[in-house]
Amino acid sequence: MSALTAVALVCSLKKSPEPSSSELLAGQVLDELERYGVVGRVVRVVDYDVRPGVSADEGDGDAWPMLRAQIAAADILLVATPTWVGHMSSVAQRVLERLDAELSETDDEGRPSMVGKVAIAAVVGNEDGAHKIIADLFQALNDIGFTIPAQGGTYWNGQAMGSVDYQDLYETPEDVQRTNGAVARNAAHLAGLLRAEAYPPYAREAQEAK
Repeated sequence: MSALTAVALVCSLKKSPEPSSSELLAGQVLDELERYGVVGRVVRVVDYDVRPGVSADEGDGDAWPMLRAQIAAADILLVATPTWVGHMSSVAQRVLERLDAELSETDDEGRPSMVGKVAIAAVVGNEDGAHKIIADLFQALNDIGFTIPAQGGTYWNGQAMGSVDYQDLYETPEDVQRTNGAVARNAAHLAGLLRAEAYPPYAREAQEAK
């Protein structure tokens, strides 16, 4: 059986190669996932021309189909976002809007295309808001069809109105390290279970209901 895979969509507002705290935290989670045999990769969404819309392909050079293919090929999706004015970044919101199209993309058993995949989250910021952002992400991702593991979100918040970013820290706080490990351990475990035994077919349920 091939190794489990993960893709981290980093929703920073900064284009590469500018340093990003969101990308740093995402990379740390991927490092933890690697301990459980998960092969991961990071994609900074703002580096690509992801058009606004709610379809799988908005045409005219839309880069979303390429990112969508990477999500579809992965067992685990990590969404990493900074906190801006108490909310997820506009880039993260666009990712959710584009993923909404997956509800109408179904497999031969009637299951939405993302059913059977695991979703986790990572949030950084100098203000409060991480819990709300993770809650919003998980509600949307679960609606779309992703499965959320126990303790599936990690975050770091700096001092309110402060100027220190996550990437400025001399070392990763112990609590964040521990949480990153729990996120990775539970996500890898759940992804393995879902690969071994898929959710029941939706098509059969629909036929039985007729």
